[in-house]
Amino acid sequence: MATFTPAPIKPTVAFEAVDALDVRVGTIHAVADVAGSRKLVKLSVGFGDHTRTILAGLKQERADPGELVGRQALFVLNLEPKRMAGELSEGMLFDIGYADGLTPALAVPERPTPDGARAG
Repeated sequence: MATFTPAPIKPTVAFEAVDALDVRVGTIHAVADVAGSRKLVKLSVGFGDHTRTILAGLKQERADPGELVGRQALFVLNLEPKRMAGELSEGMLFDIGYADGLTPALAVPERPTPDGARAG
């Protein structure tokens, strides 16, 4: 593994700031291209009682983003919907490493977990 120096820790926040995020497990059911975008793919993600469309910048990170179909990951669900490249994203995929310039890895539960289960 290459040498890596972690970034400085961000300033302290109140527990309520973290508790305000709704982070849940979801299963990726489909991955589709977002036409005209160099980075974005459209994920169809199941959360137990509903499915959401979540856009993620995976095109340049993975040779085949479609390999994620059937995988579970963590998602932030209570962000305001955001329109990108003409598509509406209803959440955010949690991944590890992107902010540090590393090839991102999914944040995943260690064992199969019911879709919609909350983190925290």
